[in-house]
Amino acid sequence: MRAAVRLWARRAAALGLVLLAGCSGGGRAPDGDAAPPVSRAQLALEPGDGAQDVPVDGRVAVSVTGGRLLTVRLADDRGTPVPGTLTADRTGWTADHRLATATAYTLDAVAEDAAGLRAVQHAGFATVAPEHTFVGFFTPEDGSTVGVGMPVSLRFSHPIADRAAVEKAVAVTSDPPLEIAPHWFGDRRLDFRPRAYWPAGTRVTLLLRLKDVEGAPGYLGTQDKDVHFTVGRSLVAAVDLDAHTMTVRQDGRVLRTLPVSGGSPEHSTYLGTMVVSERFEVTRMNSQTVGLGDEYDIKDVPHALRLTASGTFVHGNYWSDPAVFGAANTSHGCIGLPDAKGGSADSPAGWLYRHTITGDVVEVRGSRGDRVAPDNGLSDWNLDWAHWTAGSALGRS
Repeated sequence: MRAAVRLWARRAAALGLVLLAGCSGGGRAPDGDAAPPVSRAQLALEPGDGAQDVPVDGRVAVSVTGGRLLTVRLADDRGTPVPGTLTADRTGWTADHRLATATAYTLDAVAEDAAGLRAVQHAGFATVAPEHTFVGFFTPEDGSTVGVGMPVSLRFSHPIADRAAVEKAVAVTSDPPLEIAPHWFGDRRLDFRPRAYWPAGTRVTLLLRLKDVEGAPGYLGTQDKDVHFTVGRSLVAAVDLDAHTMTVRQDGRVLRTLPVSGGSPEHSTYLGTMVVSERFEVTRMNSQTVGLGDEYDIKDVPHALRLTASGTFVHGNYWSDPAVFGAANTSHGCIGLPDAKGGSADSPAGWLYRHTITGDVVEVRGSRGDRVAPDNGLSDWNLDWAHWTAGSALGRS
């Protein structure tokens, strides 16, 4: 799906990029089947998804009508939870503490109605930064373990005019040592990657020395921080849209070949190399969020792996005819795998979800479809090395 972070998406939300679940094989149940039941619980989150410059002493709250809250989690960009208080009747929740400045937060709530049907809602927002400063929101998270395709991505809270000064204040190192180069995507995003995928087991460090660096006239950086992450095992999923298959290899060995259904001729799937940036055990996909009108609205898409910011996912599909998997491309641009309503751990989609972490690679090929843009999600690998290194403001690698 091609219309226009978690952390990448959470930080993207901190910069005003609202990442929306996009595609599916359609919102209608198969002919002759009743529409799936929908929870009567209606959640409201404050601030809303994508909110920027939220006051640090502003209200953070969750309310539900037609049901009761089961869980609420507010966490900052390090994953540190912020405590809150539930009302006695479990229809409301408010944060207990003042928020930090210039910080990306995620707010997730789960509720259920009287029939036990669950509703889920997610919001990502960012608090206000002090006047005339800027910060870089980084992906991946400090202390995380990621797949071999994960670039280091920085998104800045203010447009950078002096890219050379900012780039000089940022470094990425690895153990074992690798050739790592930066590339600017516009004036708010700076990514780093090696020439090829990270070797499994690599230890990577991001050095942010932005404090007092003038990134734009009158705007000073505030960060002096080291970020560490580890590259786990190598997992690469190769999708052949013409053969309707996904071959999953771990450390070069084939684990499994799965049947898939990609984008239809009218809504072809992007070709190229994409990287898993988020994982959702269940999420909502609404065609209005990606400019496709009222074609579908599925509130419980299982086992969803985000590939692009514009709404391309690999996800479970329980509503399409099982015969399409491995045989036909019928979706609105996503890559669907067989699954059951509610998500089955034993389904192809459930199996893939269990074996996948953020940073894992999905390589898509086929005879039709556009190539994914390198700045759409974490698709950095679609630039060859010469074009990648040309994107450095310092002309360095």
